[in-house]
Amino acid sequence: MKKVFSILITILAVTGVFGQSIFDAEKNCTLDANGNCLPTPILTAMPFLRIAPDARGGAMGEAGIVADPSAASMHYNASNLAFAEDKNAISLNFTPWLRNLGLDDLYLTYLAGYTKLDKYQTLGFNVRYFSLGSIFFTDNQGGSTGEGRPREFEIGAAYARKLGDNFSAAVSGKFLFSSLAPGQISGGIIINNATSFATDVSLTYRKKTKISDYNGYWAIGMNISNLGAKVTYTDNIDKDFIPTNLGIGSMLRIDFDDYNTLAFCLDVNKLLVPSPWSIENPKWDANKNNIADWREKTLFQGVFGSFGDAQAGFSEELKEFYYSIGLEYVYSKQFAVRSGYYYENALKGARKFFTIGAGIKYNVFEFNLSYLAPSSIQRNPLDNTLRFGLNFNFTGLKESLQDE
Repeated sequence: MKKVFSILITILAVTGVFGQSIFDAEKNCTLDANGNCLPTPILTAMPFLRIAPDARGGAMGEAGIVADPSAASMHYNASNLAFAEDKNAISLNFTPWLRNLGLDDLYLTYLAGYTKLDKYQTLGFNVRYFSLGSIFFTDNQGGSTGEGRPREFEIGAAYARKLGDNFSAAVSGKFLFSSLAPGQISGGIIINNATSFATDVSLTYRKKTKISDYNGYWAIGMNISNLGAKVTYTDNIDKDFIPTNLGIGSMLRIDFDDYNTLAFCLDVNKLLVPSPWSIENPKWDANKNNIADWREKTLFQGVFGSFGDAQAGFSEELKEFYYSIGLEYVYSKQFAVRSGYYYENALKGARKFFTIGAGIKYNVFEFNLSYLAPSSIQRNPLDNTLRFGLNFNFTGLKESLQDE
């Protein structure tokens, strides 16, 4: 009942705001009662694919495109796995969801790992599972239509290869599944499960450097993720985009000595899907078929047009970039302290938050945790939430056995 109540409040609030709105042709946006542009966040199907799944990245403002590679690098940039120091590793992470609402059956789990075939080639895998708990469905008259357990998951594999001492590339394939309300009927339409296949393409350049008297690394990388077919939950012809995303990251690591290391990360991301237009905009449905024109674009029309299709022009396009800044201090490769900041424009989601976290490594195990603290009035499902991660290093296990 708590979930249903929260959803109803959200719907009523949005309906109330938009019911008083008008489109302003000069500003190219819909205005609220105070004359300010209303938010037009980019919405996609299967948004769980863009949730940072690991505690380490979660502690660094969700930055990780070229952070020192780990098993969870599959999410951020699979080509970074080619530079992993360990031969084999596996990672299991757990993220509670909406704990501020007192819900304890919503969570994201992420299992990922890799194995190096040789010094040039690396194979990776991941399984992501998102549980939305249990929900009691009702019809328009309030009668029960059964109980459901909405869930979504992703199964993926990646091949990464070094193309030189400093450069690597990777390609990933993944199967996507979303089951939100199968068998339920809404407006006379039966709701089905949604499935899709997608791919990631990524590049990393990593090079040793000198900073004053200290050794270090700098790196840049790019990842185009979730490039895949649109999906639908009904038999209608209109389909929804999945969150195809362009991520560009940079990292500078300074090794002060054999024990102390400090790394700075900056990630910039942008969804490669069409920008939504306000329904009050006269051009919202130019072909008069009662479907928003931006929703009717094909996959590649959406990708290539995503840098110039915002209704307010280039100024709005710039607002669709979101930023992650991360900092990681590591002592003796055994203890880590992390912090970060995430920023999203107020008209495109308004998520702004600080993150902190820590990690400790003992023998073949590494335990990580992170905490998210909001810095805006926009609610975040992870507000004041602890995330947990456990990494296991098979190479370390082999060395331990040999020592015995």
